[in-house]
Amino acid sequence: MSFFGNQFANVVEWEEFRDDMIFWKWSNREIKKGSKLIIRHGQDALFIHNGLIEGIFEKEGEYKIDSEIIPFLSTLKGFKFGFNSGMRVEVLFVNTKEFTVRWGTQNPILIPTPQLPGGMPIRANGTFMFKVNDYVALIDKIAGIKNSYLVEDVKLRLTSVLDQLLMKWISREGKDMFNLQANASNIARGIQEDLDMQMLDNGITITGFHVMSFNYPPEIQAMITKTASHEMIGNLQKYQQVSMTDGIASGNVKGGGAAADMAGMMMGMNMANEMMRNMNNAQKPSAENGSPSSPSAPSGTNKPNFCPNCGTKTEGANFCSNCGQKLG
Repeated sequence: MSFFGNQFANVVEWEEFRDDMIFWKWSNREIKKGSKLIIRHGQDALFIHNGLIEGIFEKEGEYKIDSEIIPFLSTLKGFKFGFNSGMRVEVLFVNTKEFTVRWGTQNPILIPTPQLPGGMPIRANGTFMFKVNDYVALIDKIAGIKNSYLVEDVKLRLTSVLDQLLMKWISREGKDMFNLQANASNIARGIQEDLDMQMLDNGITITGFHVMSFNYPPEIQAMITKTASHEMIGNLQKYQQVSMTDGIASGNVKGGGAAADMAGMMMGMNMANEMMRNMNNAQKPSAENGSPSSPSAPSGTNKPNFCPNCGTKTEGANFCSNCGQKLG
């Protein structure tokens, strides 16, 4: 039977293209005379014979197979001898785009830490990106036995090892177990390298890996939030003052006149004391720099307002004007 018989022309193309499909194989069909190949944007077409790549066509467009494609496939014996051998050629269409996948831990990962003997239960989520980079390896490991391959297939393979990699890199790079986000980039970089090694033999490379957030148990998160609040405010006394102020402003401090009035009075006193301290601190530098200050009586020279001997008003004199008594 002639490879190109007197049959209707057919089209070699990626039928029902799916954006989440990594490759799709056109196979087990005879290419008819006058057939054409259609390559769309973001696709490569690989002609395969006996598991080997005979030609790769990357430029999008429409091509006549017998005049524009076959001349480039010189290693196919059937093509060399007038296309009469009846050989079938598989065409593998590959999606060349970079895929982005969201991931998240299904169960908490117990990270060893001295603070918690049983381990710190942590969840995490983020994204990773990948694309096909080695067609020979792809055909050898996957396309040789599959007619299609989905993003979900890659996701299932990678998430099966992700928990172990998270544990490995959090333990290695998580210097502060209660602030893992600060080291998220180092953790993500290490995981990306390990995942890339996992997919290397399949012709797929991991182009990016990101950790969007680490999630602690509610009680641990509450403790972290409270500790951060104390650090931000400075000390417990100020924390209580701010909490009281927030309570009054929001109307949460209630209970009639006694409670609210007492809270308001305490807040007012604290504010007045703080203002006095600020004023004193502002005056100190000027006094130290020799700036003029209000005159004050020398220490140890306090004078009475009235003479202790005769009772006459002294008016700041050193001796009593009535009896001559020394006053200072």
